[in-house]
Amino acid sequence: MPQRAIYLLSPTSREGTISLPMITFLITVKSIDFSKSDTLIFTSKQAVISANAINENWKKYPCIAIGPATKKQIETLGGKVIYTPKDFYGESLSADIAHFFADKKLLYLRPKEISFDSKGFLEKEGITLEEQIIYETSCIEYEQKQRPVKNAIIIFTSPSTIHCFLKNFVWDESYTAVVIGKATKVHLPQNAHFVVADEPSIAACIKKAQTI
Repeated sequence: MPQRAIYLLSPTSREGTISLPMITFLITVKSIDFSKSDTLIFTSKQAVISANAINENWKKYPCIAIGPATKKQIETLGGKVIYTPKDFYGESLSADIAHFFADKKLLYLRPKEISFDSKGFLEKEGITLEEQIIYETSCIEYEQKQRPVKNAIIIFTSPSTIHCFLKNFVWDESYTAVVIGKATKVHLPQNAHFVVADEPSIAACIKKAQTI
């Protein structure tokens, strides 16, 4: 049986996949206010890259990293990771942060759109979370002739990649989606056949796709 075409929708291309990036990133601020904080939270690799482009002083602060790619990016740029949670999703993640960092002044450097309201949940736990939006995503536009072929396996690495894909193309029932995690899964079309990667990384998504 021939290998099905695997499309990767993240901005970075990877061997063994067809690159079809769905989003571009735009830095939205010129400065970061660290004055009320002693610990930073990053939930994406792009947030770290954006923070570094705005002000390299972020490296002076200990960081909570959500996901292995985020942790790797922080360390690659010279930052210090003090905590990486085992669970990367919503309420359990916020409960972890509330338990371990109740005495810290947290600053969440984030994109304009997020899939879970960490600030609201943490405030219920009695923790004040400062937030600053430092970048936003926008969709790349494609022509219909660039639509993935029938029976394609399509890797979605964020809710934004699903949103932008569906702005460009109608979902075909022959497709199989591979999603990076639970927060991404809920944004799929109702009729979509899908599997979830074993861990929230692009490498794990590709590995899962190759087994389908």
